[in-house]
Amino acid sequence: MSVPTIMPVVPEEVVRGLAASERVRRAFRFFEEQAESFDEEHARVCAIPAPPFGESERAEALRARLVECGLEGAHVDEVGNCVALRRGRVERPLLVLSAHLDTVFPAGTDCAVRRDAAGRMRAPGIADDGCGLAALLALARAFRECGIETAGSLLFVGTVGEEGEGDLRGVRHLLTAGEWAGRVDAFISIDGPGLERITHAALASRRYRVRCRGAGGHSWGDFGTANPVHALGRCVARLAAYPAPQRPRTTFNVGRIEGGCGVNVIPREALMDVDLRSESADELGRLDAFFRRAARESAEDENSARRAGTPPLELEVKLIGDRPGGATPPTDALVRLAVEATRALGARPFLDCSSTDSNIAISRGLPAVTIGAGGSSGNTHTLDEWYDPRGRDAGLKRALLVVLGTVGLA
Repeated sequence: MSVPTIMPVVPEEVVRGLAASERVRRAFRFFEEQAESFDEEHARVCAIPAPPFGESERAEALRARLVECGLEGAHVDEVGNCVALRRGRVERPLLVLSAHLDTVFPAGTDCAVRRDAAGRMRAPGIADDGCGLAALLALARAFRECGIETAGSLLFVGTVGEEGEGDLRGVRHLLTAGEWAGRVDAFISIDGPGLERITHAALASRRYRVRCRGAGGHSWGDFGTANPVHALGRCVARLAAYPAPQRPRTTFNVGRIEGGCGVNVIPREALMDVDLRSESADELGRLDAFFRRAARESAEDENSARRAGTPPLELEVKLIGDRPGGATPPTDALVRLAVEATRALGARPFLDCSSTDSNIAISRGLPAVTIGAGGSSGNTHTLDEWYDPRGRDAGLKRALLVVLGTVGLA
């Protein structure tokens, strides 16, 4: 899909021109001077829990803040995304600027933010993707308070369902079924910290829930009854022996396994969740076929070994996630613009492959990248996750340059 003509032809010249603009320099100073208020905003947003499929309270808080930033049409859409248009002189090109609302942590997790002795912010989800949401608000404030108008338009979006079983449901709806489907020209996701990373390639993945059911019984008296946990164990052993190539990088993971109710009880049911990923669609297809065959053969082996007269196991293999792959070419104007903006801020850019909201945009043929919000982080997806806001201003400056280089400064 081609992007209307505001997209830069010579990114180096575009970045130099933007950096020389007084309005852009004013925004750069704003990012430096408002560091403390950005930290406070970040802490407020992150303290609102956003468990999987439970992002509504955080979405409403983001909507209210975007309204305060001058985006009066901000609303929460049918699936829970927070969406707000900042109209330029014309609607096109229309650039989505997004961050995801959800975290990996279950309902009831304490998300209160604290500062440690080193000045780092600590809380579940503070970096993934609390810092992306804080960046959206900082950029919205900068546009309003620094008097920046654009030629094309910006759609600010806080998406739901980026993590885990959410299966990118928020961005999938936005780009394929919602009000803005077919109207977007380019896509930028701000996800996590950092300044050097530019994710231009979408890592494909498939996720399965495997469930085995049987008769159950006593571990002694009913020994020989087909055991669902044993069947899953056979499957895990087969998967662990798979010769995953390093190039193209291919991975698998059994992320959850459960079943049974006691040490002397043959379980009636067991289940496991499995994640398969590869940089190559062909290799992912091979791994996927191997895994599904391994699950089937493992159940068959357990059934073959059961005592005569006992019922067989029932096997269910359910696809719970399917993230498409692809790439925005390194030669694409958006990728080149992100590279030059990174260099302009004194950092060394590198191109990356990962699984983010950009997967859906890339699979739809849209130019798309995922970039960091500046700063640094550690212990991601743990209760001890932290974010160091030093360097946040550089991430915001880069994002502003890429946004304005895409839609144009009016």
